[in-house]
Amino acid sequence: MSRLGALAACLLAAAALGASVPVTTPARTVLGHADLSAPGEMEVIASVTELQRGASLPRHLHHGIETGYVLEGSLVQFPGQAPVLLATGTAIINLRDVAHAGFTVIGPQPLKLYTVHVVDKGKPLYDWVDSGSGR
Repeated sequence: MSRLGALAACLLAAAALGASVPVTTPARTVLGHADLSAPGEMEVIASVTELQRGASLPRHLHHGIETGYVLEGSLVQFPGQAPVLLATGTAIINLRDVAHAGFTVIGPQPLKLYTVHVVDKGKPLYDWVDSGSGR
């Protein structure tokens, strides 16, 4: 077993035993962190979303945590706000039941997102909410 494999096995074993595991190691940069408190059954959904120029992602929330990564960035616009760049490499974290998105892609290239949702099983992945300002 390689040193990296052995380290990973030790960290997993320590986590399983409830031991404190360092959040940051020399080979890892934490881009964001949130505690997960989840009563009941949960499911994990990993997906890629690609939005072409002119496509909108309506304002919505999730019944759990969404995390992800901007695979290919683009310029987006929220209603009544100046355009902003969602840059390639940007980390995404949206907490349970917190409304987000509500923008239109206005850049020449598509916006491509990789997301992982850890959500309540049996509930819709997206609950659409009224459009409003903000992210």
